[in-house]
Amino acid sequence: MQVFKLGGASVNSVDRIKHAAGLLEQYQQEKLLVVISAMGKTTNALEKVTEAFYKERKEEALALFEQVKQNHINTAKYLLVTHFNETLEQLFQLFTEVEWALHDKPVRDFDYYYDQIVCCGELLSTTIISAYLNERKLVNKWIDIRDILRTNNNFRIAGVDETVTLQNIETHLLPCFEEVNMVVTQGFIGATDENETTTLGREGSDFTAAVMASLLKADSVTIWKDVEGVMSADPKLFPDARLIEKLSYDEVIEMAYYGAQVIHPKTIKPLRNEGIPLFVKCFFDTSLPGTVIHNKSDNALPPIIVVKPDQVLLHLQSGDFSFVGEKEMSGLYQLLKENKERANIIQTGAVGLMLCVDDKGVHTDELAAAASALFEVQVERGLTLLTIRHFTPEVFENLTAGKQVVLRQQTAATIQVLVR
Repeated sequence: MQVFKLGGASVNSVDRIKHAAGLLEQYQQEKLLVVISAMGKTTNALEKVTEAFYKERKEEALALFEQVKQNHINTAKYLLVTHFNETLEQLFQLFTEVEWALHDKPVRDFDYYYDQIVCCGELLSTTIISAYLNERKLVNKWIDIRDILRTNNNFRIAGVDETVTLQNIETHLLPCFEEVNMVVTQGFIGATDENETTTLGREGSDFTAAVMASLLKADSVTIWKDVEGVMSADPKLFPDARLIEKLSYDEVIEMAYYGAQVIHPKTIKPLRNEGIPLFVKCFFDTSLPGTVIHNKSDNALPPIIVVKPDQVLLHLQSGDFSFVGEKEMSGLYQLLKENKERANIIQTGAVGLMLCVDDKGVHTDELAAAASALFEVQVERGLTLLTIRHFTPEVFENLTAGKQVVLRQQTAATIQVLVR
């Protein structure tokens, strides 16, 4: 069995959905679980619906949701003929679930309502695509992943209960594969024991594919993207960026840690545990080799470049010039946790330290204000963090030419500089 994941960019138009169907036709003789995201910018649109609802702007929320509805109805009209009426009925059932919520007043926290509303995107996209595949004689069965993927109630970043999920797979999913070769389901969402919808956080659809693959003991996972594979740098910034054909699980985790827009570490973990290879392949040209991520290391990797703009450097110094010790560091990490911030770099000195974080505007100002209870604080904005894995002196010199280095950290494999 294989697991495929199709992201929002792969299904963001009628033409791309037709292209996806052509891709899946190449694999119709194999057992295939297809995990699909919401179409295009649907998640962003539903986030705006949720924000309007939570601010008790009901009419605005309903109007914004009406746009989402019409987009999906129009997509179904262009794609479907014989399956249109049945699919439209299914879509309206999903619309009604959200509209019922929008007519209420919020009495729980934002994250709860976020999950109940935003989940609609994946349910709508998979309903339409499953119907279209069946209309093209690509026989498949649609399932609601909320009946399978059990989570805790940590809304927006829910954790998966693998024991219950495996039981649900055996009860609800595996019997489907006795009837058809292809099952279509949603990424990003799950449900609690009380059947309240949850979402899995950043890169949730990739994570869904990985968890399902690990529990199914699948042969592989393939993530179809609009690039040819994992690149050594962002091609938009570095036109000479190279395709990396082979990567180890550990290398991908390192790349993601430093900010590369690759596979999220939480997606790698279940695959690594089971030794399941992950393929990142080009949606538009299946003949390209793509990238395989597996348990083998590659000692011949090119320099891998990660650029993170919009960085803030907090200069933190003890007020009485005493040494920065365990108490101060413990307090700093507690502040980061409370403010849901992640340190990109921490560099310590005798009586002070420097902390680099992403600039989140007011949220970063709040972090600086909280830190002022422990330190004297200076804030420096407008910086860029440059990370080079497997660097060479030549590459480093070329990338930093003409820039002022504010902070530098280096290991045998990686060099990081904060520049202005």
